[in-house]
Amino acid sequence: MLDWTNLQHFVVLAREGTLSAAARALGVDHATVARRIAALEAGCGLKLVDRRARLYHLTKDGQRVAALAAPMEEAAFAVERAARAATPGIAGEVSISAPPSLASMLIAPRLVELRRQHPNIRIKLIGEKRSASLNRREADLALRLFRPTEPGLVARKIGFFGFGLYGAPSYIKETPPHALAFIAYDASMENAPQQRWLKSIAGEREIVLRTGDLENQAAAARAGVGLAALPHFIGQGDPHLMGYDAKAGQVGRDVCLVVHRDVRRAPAVRAVMEFLERCLKLPK
Repeated sequence: MLDWTNLQHFVVLAREGTLSAAARALGVDHATVARRIAALEAGCGLKLVDRRARLYHLTKDGQRVAALAAPMEEAAFAVERAARAATPGIAGEVSISAPPSLASMLIAPRLVELRRQHPNIRIKLIGEKRSASLNRREADLALRLFRPTEPGLVARKIGFFGFGLYGAPSYIKETPPHALAFIAYDASMENAPQQRWLKSIAGEREIVLRTGDLENQAAAARAGVGLAALPHFIGQGDPHLMGYDAKAGQVGRDVCLVVHRDVRRAPAVRAVMEFLERCLKLPK
């Protein structure tokens, strides 16, 4: 019998494309992935990958085995979801994937409320830009700024947050409008509504910093580097930031709560969904 864990590592490598990406998806180091795949090759007597430094390319046998094994992985995840849904009581670990700013500013500070209401629930909070796969059980719940298209997922809008231009009070007061500089996202967010809005306001004026990290944008704005398009939940109430009225309309993002339909009725998952809805009741 082949070791399922070895086969799972191989399937993830085939899907992710590189050792490092597979290791991140599995939560192990790349040496573990390499070792598991070598063990699988020894177990089945086939060469599954061509090794070139850390670049692994599937052989024809590897492509065939990956195609056969992929449904087995999906079936295993389906069994895990079924077991999760059947778990009685409001207890156990529930994992939440959310954009970093939402996780750190809107969810984490209020986890004490959930703890008081449901002391037997443990939360795993994953604050990252990457969209965790609910089908592969990388998370039980996700907050996303778009509606997912993956099969099996159920999504509904639970919140909305607006953006404004923010900068250091001294910078805004001392800098004439024509000399204002701007802090924008990098190319990875070029099509985001708030990026297009900021660039329409900036016009020919200089963009002095580009970064995909919202906290870096806020820190630079506080330091007087320029104006950044920040969510109001970051900018409002921060004594080191001041809103700048560009008289250019409004922009905002919807927040969707996403869950796999197989686990949405699990008592602990339902309790955390209700908690997240309370967290996202935001002023516009």
